[in-house]
Amino acid sequence: MTQDPPGDLDVEQFASAVEAFNRFFIRLPTLEAHSFTTLSVLDTLATAGRPMRLTELTKTEQVSQPGVTQLVTRLERDGLVERKPDPTDGRAVLVSITEAGRRIGRSRHDDRVRHLAPVVAQLTDAERAAIARALPAIVRMGELGRAQQLTR
Repeated sequence: MTQDPPGDLDVEQFASAVEAFNRFFIRLPTLEAHSFTTLSVLDTLATAGRPMRLTELTKTEQVSQPGVTQLVTRLERDGLVERKPDPTDGRAVLVSITEAGRRIGRSRHDDRVRHLAPVVAQLTDAERAAIARALPAIVRMGELGRAQQLTR
């Protein structure tokens, strides 16, 4: 068990709540079927806001270098990403998301909103308000975690 930081947030309880929500959230039906790894790579590239090296994707996606290379090759073939030589290192390539790749992310987001709306509607006003108040902190935690992943 880890020690909680100062304050009134029980980190273990928070992690359990996130895991319980994720069990439902990641399994929401979608109009377009793509693997979790494909969606994760596309999301990473979209949120990074810049092209990334394969070695960076290996770190963020926790997939082997050959696995990332194979996935990026498939995504490039499908028109979802593009590879270009890294101008600072001729041996490396930079991977960026295409507009078609961005459309998949937007479609996934829209699907999730469509499926979440009726669930959110079942919450009490107080529960919805509590979640709304927590959103900025949850977003910040995501940003901090993402930044930490990129520096490992």
